[in-house]
Amino acid sequence: MDKPMVKPFAITLDPGSSLANHTGSWRTVRPVYVHRLPPCNNGCPAGEDIQGWLFHAESGDYEKAWHVLTENNPFPAIVGRVCYHPCESACNRGQIDEPVSIHAVERFLGDEAIKRQWAFPRPAQRSGKRVLIVGAGPSGLSAAYHLARLGHEVEIHEAGPMAGGMLRFGIPKYRLPRDILDAEVARILDMGVRLHLNRKVDNALAAKQEGGFDAVFLAIGAHIAKRAYIPAGAAARVLDAVSVLHDMEAGERPLLGRRVVVYGGGNSAIDVARTARRLGADEAIIVYRRTRDAMPAHPSEVHEAEDEGVLFRWLSTITQADEGALTIEKMALDEAGKPQPTGEFETLEADSLVLALGQDVDLGLLDKIQGIEIEGGVVKVGENMMTGCAGIFAGGDMVPSERTVTVGIGHGKKAARHIHAWLNGELYQKPPTPPIATLDRINRWYYSDAPKTVQPELDAERRLDGFEEVVHGLNADNALFEARRCLSCGNCFECDNCYGVCPDNAIKKLGPGQGFEIDYDFCKGCGLCAAECPCGAIDMVPEDI
Repeated sequence: MDKPMVKPFAITLDPGSSLANHTGSWRTVRPVYVHRLPPCNNGCPAGEDIQGWLFHAESGDYEKAWHVLTENNPFPAIVGRVCYHPCESACNRGQIDEPVSIHAVERFLGDEAIKRQWAFPRPAQRSGKRVLIVGAGPSGLSAAYHLARLGHEVEIHEAGPMAGGMLRFGIPKYRLPRDILDAEVARILDMGVRLHLNRKVDNALAAKQEGGFDAVFLAIGAHIAKRAYIPAGAAARVLDAVSVLHDMEAGERPLLGRRVVVYGGGNSAIDVARTARRLGADEAIIVYRRTRDAMPAHPSEVHEAEDEGVLFRWLSTITQADEGALTIEKMALDEAGKPQPTGEFETLEADSLVLALGQDVDLGLLDKIQGIEIEGGVVKVGENMMTGCAGIFAGGDMVPSERTVTVGIGHGKKAARHIHAWLNGELYQKPPTPPIATLDRINRWYYSDAPKTVQPELDAERRLDGFEEVVHGLNADNALFEARRCLSCGNCFECDNCYGVCPDNAIKKLGPGQGFEIDYDFCKGCGLCAAECPCGAIDMVPEDI
């Protein structure tokens, strides 16, 4: 591969430069090892040390990689399937060829852990503190895991008949097989976390006091479907996406008919349309009032839906629902790019209409609790995720945030840290964020072209036969290859380049995992080590004079 034309970040070793005249006791700059925040880590809502676990994965130590990964996120097999991987959007490698398929390696590690029955260690010591978690969705389960690791006694009260929340009742099986979900939930319960199903909490403060809990974390998912005013005849069949997906999980196949129209543009709309096709619908049409580019559903979901025969009506809105037919009004974008009605109507045949317009949270358990504020259908919390009532914390869908699985998992971890500090009469202080490792610091000469590994998918014609998983995982060989595509941005991975190129033997190896140190008595400040560092982990800094 040709050496890339990039601006060097180290000093130029030109014989005519001023640096060539200052060596030894005249050294004007010195090399210093630095630690920068990889952009993938920075982009992860769950706060994973992605570069850290990829380091072990690329050496083939998958169990160690899994343990490092699950220090922050207990659900790698789940997240590797359902997260829309903002880490990959941030990956520096994406500016060279393609980003590292982080989610695919994460999924492999999660599946390997289930296959080999790797387990979380039980806490060595107990704190004597008891924490109640309301809701067994991704945020509540994440908080339970992290609080249990910290030695607290954790009890989860879940209103539904099964754990998982929207992981179970909002994501179809073709995206998240239930044996994978059950296995990762069971691993948390095996730590000693107690789960009570079919136990709805009507008043959070009363539950705290009556149960003798020291703190409460509220993590109720958004299970209430939003409605829109659409005039409908008495015989029109109008459902909502939440109910359709919930009924599917409960084993009650919804009667959608042969022609199904879904109104909305999010991932739930995609899921319902794809489910309808699997239930035998000849036509599943998504009606969305904006353009494809403005659709909040993830592009990969839209692409898979199209492969399965789902149709889309862009810039359209539904104005009337009658038996067997809908009235559709065409929209047009104004100068500001917003859709406006045109007055042009048409009729669309449909046996059923499914509304997928978003969800709200049931906040009834907070009624009459002094100090708790609700605004815009969500709970106001402080920086420590505590509500206005001491000892009651909230996260996930209940607070202002992007409603994704990974954000909820991150909230659970964050809340657990703040709850732990509060129980100990302390205030959790997040460590300072290092500078982001940018591509201009990467010495790309050391990295060869390596195309991204493509995950195999179930053939489109076979998908509609049932709910078999569509996207398949990596095996040990291509997971290893994919992990090795990581550039280790901004952090030393002990490649020995600096050790090998130093002309003065000024760099000392400290042993595996310990990195290097520089003997400044011998270092002349030539900058070769910084110039040849593949990942930008050495800075040349001015001498203190």
